[in-house]
Amino acid sequence: MRYFYHAYGVTLASDTSIPGLKQTDSDFGRPDVSLSFGPEPDWVREAKRLPCLLDHPRPNALGQNDSEASRLTSFGAGKFFQLIYSDGAQFVIDATGERLWGTCRPPLTIDDLATYLSGPVMGFVLRRRGLMSLHASAVCIDGRAVVLCGESQAGKSTSAAALALRGLPVLCEDVTPLVEEAGSFQVEPGYPRVCLWPDAVESMLGTPNALPRLTPTWEKCFLPLDREVARFEQQKRPLGAIYLLARRSHQERAPWIEEINSREALLELVQNTYMSRLLDRMQRAAEFDVLSRVVMQTPIRRIVPHVDFARVGVLCDLIVADTQLLFGNLRSAVARSNH
Repeated sequence: MRYFYHAYGVTLASDTSIPGLKQTDSDFGRPDVSLSFGPEPDWVREAKRLPCLLDHPRPNALGQNDSEASRLTSFGAGKFFQLIYSDGAQFVIDATGERLWGTCRPPLTIDDLATYLSGPVMGFVLRRRGLMSLHASAVCIDGRAVVLCGESQAGKSTSAAALALRGLPVLCEDVTPLVEEAGSFQVEPGYPRVCLWPDAVESMLGTPNALPRLTPTWEKCFLPLDREVARFEQQKRPLGAIYLLARRSHQERAPWIEEINSREALLELVQNTYMSRLLDRMQRAAEFDVLSRVVMQTPIRRIVPHVDFARVGVLCDLIVADTQLLFGNLRSAVARSNH
C-alpha cells in the first residue's frame, strides 16, 4: 500500500503511513518524492558503495538548530547524501531530492523519523530540488502569509501557536518555502502541526501536559491543526509580511515592533535560510538576488519578544494590528492606482 501526501509544494508517496503529514486521497502517479522506510533498498546499498566525503561533522540533537544535521555525508561526489542524527536516525537522499529512505533503531519509532522528516529533512530535500526556505513559521492573516523568522528558540512556533489559538490558520512550522511566481512570492503550506516545548504549552494552556507528545522518546509536544482547536491553511498564499524575531528581552516594554532598514533585513534573511551552509558560491549569489527581491517587495519588521512566555498574547496583538495597518495601506495604494 502507498500513502500520498502534499507538503511544501511537493507531492510525496510513501510505503509507510507518516504521522503528522496531511494525507491525500489522490494517487499522483509519479510523485515528486518517493519515500521508503525500514530495510535498506538496493539504491541505498549501491549509493553507500560509492566514494564518500564527510562534509559537515557537527553535533546536534532535536531541539537545537533544526537546520543542522549531526552528520552529512555525500556519496559519489554529490550523487547521494546521508543525514545521520545523534540519536541514530538516518536518511539517505539522492541528488535531485526525488528518492528518500529513512531508518532508526529502537526505542525510536516512525514518530521520531516523521519529526525529522517533516522539518529539517524536508528542508534539505527542498534545497536539493532548488527551492529556498526560511527558518520560519507562517500564519495566514487576511489571505496573506505572515512569516515569523528567526533562529532556534526565538519563539517562532510559540507565536504561531498562540495566533492559531486565536483562530488564525497556520501555513508552516519551522520550514517556510518561498516560491517566486510571476514576479511575486508565494508561501507553500507545510504540515498540520505546530511543535512546542512543555513550558510554552503551559504558558498558553495552563498545564505542560495539555497537548500530545511528538514521540514517546521526546518531551516536545504538538498542537494539532485539525480544526477542533486550531486550523491549517492548505492553500499557498501570497507573501504579505515578514517579522524577524530578535533575542528575547527583559525590558518591561517588551514585546515591541521596530523598523529595520533594507540592508539589515537582507542580512538577517540570508542568515535564516534553510541549509544555507550547503550552497556553493554561485548558489549563494543566486539566493542573495532572490532575497533582495523579497526585501524590495515585502514589508519586513523586527519584533522583540519578552522573556516571559505569558506575554505572547501581547505579541500577537502587535502582529495582528501591524499587519492590518500594512495590508490596509496596501489595499489603499492598489485602489488609488486603479483610478
